Amino acid sequence: MDPLAEFVAEAPGLSEHFEPHTVFSIGPWDVTQYIVWLFIALIVTFIVVLVSAKKLTLVPDNKFTNMVEFGYQFVKRNVAEDVIGHGYKPHLPFLATLFFFILICNILGLVPGFKTSTGSISCTWALSVISFVYFNYYGLKTSGLLGYLKSLCPSGVPGPMRPIIWFLEFFSMVIRVLTLAVRLYGNMLAGHMVLAVFGIATTCFIQAALFSGTMNLIAGLPSIAWFLLLVIMYAMECLVAFIQAFVFAILSASYINMAIHAH
Repeated sequence: MDPLAEFVAEAPGLSEHFEPHTVFSIGPWDVTQYIVWLFIALIVTFIVVLVSAKKLTLVPDNKFTNMVEFGYQFVKRNVAEDVIGHGYKPHLPFLATLFFFILICNILGLVPGFKTSTGSISCTWALSVISFVYFNYYGLKTSGLLGYLKSLCPSGVPGPMRPIIWFLEFFSMVIRVLTLAVRLYGNMLAGHMVLAVFGIATTCFIQAALFSGTMNLIAGLPSIAWFLLLVIMYAMECLVAFIQAFVFAILSASYINMAIHAH
């Protein structure tokens, strides 16, 4: 058995495992496995929040509650307060919800056999639309339609340059709905594809070592090396799951700050 040849044969079909497939249909709408896992993540998020809130005390003594409270304080200090500054409190629940929901989506995807809903562009697109509508709504609410549109052009720009700068700023604001979605989707999909590649390679080399008939250290070295690389990549993907939730939340906070505070 040639493990390299087997790996080359199996690798091209890897992308099929990440394509959306219809699980069931509701009238004209097809529900894919990613949408199902999106709602599973929503249920898990509700459970996490409700359980931690129920066990919340003045002096926390529950590890689970401490962990959730630490996450909330992290979002408060490093996302809402640091980025938005004055007037951050009304937006803290929204940012904390984004962070925890995306983090739970990402973590669920790391469990073998589960799917990460943030690995689908349709799901990340929905999240980015929610963020886009939110910061524009508060921008309009704070400054009014004309004031908000006017604020897109920073003060101090020379008169002849104002239309150009305004158009560039408006285009930059509109395209945020795309960049938010693609950034999260691309990072999560790429990470899971890398894990799948290392998983296939590890399986092929382990099988070759077990069934080669020559059980010795030299025959097993490639399989051990691939397994260690898989563990390292899995640890890195755990970090990426947290970082991507943080990046999405902090970018949303940045857009809220630009919308409610004049340039």
